[in-house]
Amino acid sequence: MTRSPPRVVLAAAAFAAGAAALAGVAMARLGPAPLPSEREVSATVVDRNGRLLRPYAMADGRWRLPVTAATDVDPRYVELLLAYEDRRFHAHPGVDMLALARAAAQFAGHGRIVSGGSTLTMQAARLIEPRGERSVVAKLRQIARAFQIEHALSKPAILDLYLTRAPFGGNLEGVRAASLAYFGKEPKRLSLGESALLVALPQSPETRRPDRFPDAARRARDRVLDRMVLAGGVSAGDAERARAEPIPLLRRPMPMLAPHAADQAIAQGLPGAGTPRVRLGIDAALQKALEKLARDRADALGPDISLAILAIDHDSGEVLGRVGSPDYFDNRRAGQVDMTRAVRSPGSTLKPFIYGLAFEDGFVHPESLIDDRPQRFGAYAPENFDLSYQGTVTVRRALQLSLNVPAVALLDRVGAHRLSARLAQAGVRLALPKNEVPGLAMGLGGVGITLTDLVRLYGALARLGDAAALRDRLGEGDREPDTRRLIDRVAAWQVGNVLIGTPPPDNAMPNRIAFKTGTSYGYRDAWAIGFDGRMTVGVWVGRPDGAPVPGLIGRSAAAPVLFDAFARSGKLPAPLAKPPRGTLIAATARLPLPLQRFRPAGELMRATAPAPHILFPLSGARIEALHDAAGVALKVAGGVAPMTVLVNGVPAGSLDERRQRLVMPPGPGFMRLTVMDANGDADTVVVRIQ
Repeated sequence: MTRSPPRVVLAAAAFAAGAAALAGVAMARLGPAPLPSEREVSATVVDRNGRLLRPYAMADGRWRLPVTAATDVDPRYVELLLAYEDRRFHAHPGVDMLALARAAAQFAGHGRIVSGGSTLTMQAARLIEPRGERSVVAKLRQIARAFQIEHALSKPAILDLYLTRAPFGGNLEGVRAASLAYFGKEPKRLSLGESALLVALPQSPETRRPDRFPDAARRARDRVLDRMVLAGGVSAGDAERARAEPIPLLRRPMPMLAPHAADQAIAQGLPGAGTPRVRLGIDAALQKALEKLARDRADALGPDISLAILAIDHDSGEVLGRVGSPDYFDNRRAGQVDMTRAVRSPGSTLKPFIYGLAFEDGFVHPESLIDDRPQRFGAYAPENFDLSYQGTVTVRRALQLSLNVPAVALLDRVGAHRLSARLAQAGVRLALPKNEVPGLAMGLGGVGITLTDLVRLYGALARLGDAAALRDRLGEGDREPDTRRLIDRVAAWQVGNVLIGTPPPDNAMPNRIAFKTGTSYGYRDAWAIGFDGRMTVGVWVGRPDGAPVPGLIGRSAAAPVLFDAFARSGKLPAPLAKPPRGTLIAATARLPLPLQRFRPAGELMRATAPAPHILFPLSGARIEALHDAAGVALKVAGGVAPMTVLVNGVPAGSLDERRQRLVMPPGPGFMRLTVMDANGDADTVVVRIQ
């Protein structure tokens, strides 16, 4: 004879059935569930690979990081959570009637709520519509909302909602925020003990906070492990090892990589739709290495010295690393000021672009001879850094030694206004004092520029003359970087070929990185900018307040940091680009006579003949490119023989005794014809071949 079920069980079953019926009525009265927007989470800034650089607390101070269970969380943690909290999560429609009946039976038997019988869906309902009381009415409301949530969301989306909103003590919400705060890592890889602790905390987050109540947290974690052993989900040996894991006693700070770049990205605005997440081009591994390098070197230089590093990728123009200061929270170093964007004196770092324009104009070659001796340019009399002079040197050597007089002599010939205009054409505008115009002093640092702009200019040398707009943010669609022409390809290659031969600091191998150093007047700024075939890196060292630092020199303070930055990139230096077609590579003695030696305009040995003048073709002319033509007829008046012809800066032979020559165009487009005589005088026209 069978026995009748106890009254408590019958009452529990009746309660569960009635609760479901009442919940159905409540659904009609409550209206739709207040499902949260995916934007109701902390804003996050991530690197190019999706790694978290820096999260931002919500307006009310809570940390609530978005979570996707399938990709962001250790699968074992999810298995443990479901086994402990909601074994039939994937089967029930939001409410587990068996669990609800059990909870009702416990309530009937004990006269109080022992277990709530809540599913994860019901808990999610409570989290999005929190109410303080624990009552039958509140439970009915949760049941109704759970049915609505199940109707509106998929099971994975409900799990994500719970993992994003679950409380973990204090201002921590969601498993990502808890894992970062308590373990200092993302929840993608958790130990069994860590997973058990994170399962236990949301049940009573304030009384089990490990940073305040470690004993309570340990007991709660161990109860989870014990139940999993009884259920057969965890072996006794694994559980024993998990119990031996220490409980975290302190909360860790949230990740803080690339804080200046992250601040800038947030200030520029979040995406208009979807999760408030900004993706930067920064590589988190490189950024971490550069930040450590900056801290180590700044500590060695002194408590008032700051340091900034910027690394970019040539092909894309993407910023791979941006260190605005050694320590974001160091007030003495003005750590929250981004020194990669601060306007400072560039010292000698603009010299390569003076030489580049001189190469482009065709009046010097890297192997041309140039004098380094005392010289005045009106009222301006530049001196070398060490107050000594080298005499006659090659242009190559003058740039590698960063000699001041040759650089100013070339700038005098190129024109300070033209250099400034060419830099502006490439997207870089120099800062000048009010009502000042570019002058010869700009070649030695008499202007203002940012590290960001300097790195962009040096990146143009690596790209053979094209300056690419730098990109901090990604996610705007795959596109080619916006580029502007700085100097022609041959001149850019020649500058890079010179700079790669600059003697490196003691911590580096030669002929690996093309680089230039600079020191501003009064030892206020030390610079080193360099590039290989893949990446350009710039380093600035100095005091943020602009105070002088005696002995602060680019070669000793900034160059070692530059080479360390390349070394810590984890990749071998890539070779520079090959010389473009038509590049003249020759020793001094084999150069055309006008290119063998540079003389300042005021010291040219002039003959009685006038300077050369191109009679034909006229500048701006359009010339049809006929297939049977032997070339473009070039006719010149004046000048002292021999006279050299240059096509787009490349020697193309000499004029005959009639001062004429047929010149073959390199192809359709603009062609620059230059004629230079034995005195160094020249005339240039630009024509269009069509």
